[in-house]
Amino acid sequence: MTATPLVENVWVLHRTGQRCPGRRIGEVVAYDARLLPEYQVAGRPTVDRSFLLLDQGIQLTRPVAFEGPVEGWWYIDLVEVEPTEAGLVVHDLYVDFLVPPGADRYHVLDLDELADALCRGQITAAQCATVLRRTQRFVDRHLRANEEGSVGPPHRFPPADVAVLESLPCFFE
Repeated sequence: MTATPLVENVWVLHRTGQRCPGRRIGEVVAYDARLLPEYQVAGRPTVDRSFLLLDQGIQLTRPVAFEGPVEGWWYIDLVEVEPTEAGLVVHDLYVDFLVPPGADRYHVLDLDELADALCRGQITAAQCATVLRRTQRFVDRHLRANEEGSVGPPHRFPPADVAVLESLPCFFE
């Protein structure tokens, strides 16, 4: 008999200023954010569900506004999550990924933004090194193909707790 995971209610402070309702199972948080009008697509849902992998500093979103060849793709942000009394605050760490269903390939985005932040003094060399290490760990853990050689135990993408939280009804209801 499999135990039902403990689901905890949480709040996440979104970069848009929204205080978003969410649920947590262990080291995974799911939260719902309403799309700002300028990002809404006619006839499409207006709420995105994002997932925070707290122990990895990763945020995953399958944006509802993605259409055409990128529909159903995951958008992954490297992040730092700061717990506060008002909720979890998510800080973007510049590097992003686009990952299609099946995770058979991926695109790394915004390395130039990371470099610009370093050059402008917005982050330290140590913070930049942390982001680069976290980027490599994410690739090794979730995106590296079997034929590329093992770098540790295989992990499912997205993690199993994401699927559990993804199946829950909208948190705004």
